[in-house]
Amino acid sequence: MARSLTEAAITGFGLAGAALADTYVGEDDALIRARTRAARAGIRAVGPGGGACLRLLAAALGAKAVAEIGTGAGVSGVYLLRGMRPDGVLTTVDPEPDRQQLARAAYAEAGFAANRFRVIPGRALEVLPRLADGQYDLVFCDGDAAESREYLAESLRLLRPGGMVCFEGVFQEGRLADPGLRDPQTHAVRELVRVVRESDALLPALLPVSDGLLCAVRR
Repeated sequence: MARSLTEAAITGFGLAGAALADTYVGEDDALIRARTRAARAGIRAVGPGGGACLRLLAAALGAKAVAEIGTGAGVSGVYLLRGMRPDGVLTTVDPEPDRQQLARAAYAEAGFAANRFRVIPGRALEVLPRLADGQYDLVFCDGDAAESREYLAESLRLLRPGGMVCFEGVFQEGRLADPGLRDPQTHAVRELVRVVRESDALLPALLPVSDGLLCAVRR
């Protein structure tokens, strides 16, 4: 029987391993510029290792429809688009118009036509209910960690059987494994990790790339 998070603490995977994952697949000028703009705007972007993993998963799924919660500066969106089918469309949701402008620039610099993505302004929990049930191959969540459980519920509705949901940043920069930290955000992510692992509807894995990438296939 799988042990609980309190019985089997998540341990570090080592700086050397993380550095290797982040340098294994290099980033081109379009991604470097997008990452630079993210840093200047104070936006935390998915790391190169996590981005490469998203691209790989989108390609393995043959993804045609992907939903993204948290547009950021477009770094993750570029990775997702590069893994999707040539006719695939990325739907990305973010409440900050300035971030969406940065993402549009990133997508254009990476060579994607405007019909390959749709950018929807607004809070995720207000926008997601308007998206169609069972029509998405992949849902990538990089929004408000405190709303993670709600994102999971919406993702399960949006995904087709065999589709995948991914959450970025679940290690919370080491806070997830610290039992002394019980702030609402860390607690919400701990509950997300537990619920995903224990759900009969999901086949999960916790990947040690970037700041932790929690992925699960909808059975």
